[in-house]
Amino acid sequence: MEKLLSKIDNIILFFIIYTIIFLVFFSTLNYTLPFVLALVFALLIKKPTEFLIKNFNIKNSIASLITTIVFFTFIILIFSYAITNITQEAILLGKNTQIYISKNSSNIYDSIDKLKKYYDNLDPYIVTAIEKNLSGFITKVSNIAVSITGKIVSSLIGFLATIPYLLMVILFTLLTTYFFTKDIVINRSKLLNIIPSNKSDKILNIYIEAKRMLGNYILSYLLIIGITFLETIIVFLVFKVKYVLILSIVCAIADILPILGIGTIYIPLAIFYFFFIKNYITAFGILISYIIISIIRQIIEPKIVSSSLGIHPVAVLAALFIGLKANGLSGVIFCVFLAVFYNIFKKVDLI
Repeated sequence: MEKLLSKIDNIILFFIIYTIIFLVFFSTLNYTLPFVLALVFALLIKKPTEFLIKNFNIKNSIASLITTIVFFTFIILIFSYAITNITQEAILLGKNTQIYISKNSSNIYDSIDKLKKYYDNLDPYIVTAIEKNLSGFITKVSNIAVSITGKIVSSLIGFLATIPYLLMVILFTLLTTYFFTKDIVINRSKLLNIIPSNKSDKILNIYIEAKRMLGNYILSYLLIIGITFLETIIVFLVFKVKYVLILSIVCAIADILPILGIGTIYIPLAIFYFFFIKNYITAFGILISYIIISIIRQIIEPKIVSSSLGIHPVAVLAALFIGLKANGLSGVIFCVFLAVFYNIFKKVDLI
């Protein structure tokens, strides 16, 4: 009985400490962002830095400087290319959607009229409701297109206004990454020397286990997103769908978010090509590709995530559902990492 009560106390204490750390971390992220990013980046480039030191007999400071500059150059080039292309495609998508609707409104209404034969036998009240919704649909889509274009332009203006802050964040992150990378091995050794020997092993085990599980968790979902992104690019290139980059990115993001999924892009796109463009091959190709990609995801996701986390799938599903109902995406993050850290502390016999 005492053992059970002690275990319950440990679980409650863990939950309270985790909740406090979670709230403090995200509430102060505006102030600590450069240092958090720098720590993550330093851990990423730690091994390349050690490789340079061991194989080329380069000083720690010079090796850290080389890996930091190369890493940031690579990141900045990728982000610059992605932001430029996404912005261009987003603006063109908004403008062309509005132009298409205004030029082809009669064809769209004809296509809607043809749909009537599918619901003529329904109750008159239902038919009236459908017709009202369909007639208002075109206006709504046009307004949304205008709104999206306006928001993109205003976002760009807002982005330009935040450039000084972003430059400051980049500069502080770059400098801090260099210092973290240079000293990370030495600092870890010093820290372990300060901690009593009977506790240092447990702390080291927690660090190793946390790094392994969190690293595997992030890599597993990055792999899933990457697979979805590549599959979508290939499908859209094969069927010559416009705005490949932005649609593929939206699909990848939607694929990782709860409830949404790639169907939010694939299904409307298939309907658009079937009813409005009259390109039946592309429409059916997109629909079949959606089914195949969804099946592939359902097969690979449980294997990749479960093997990386070592957590029962039901626990992950419960964390997703409870977090989503409690506080949306932030609730999901809280609950998923609660399950992850509980598993870590359980493995090192602290709970």
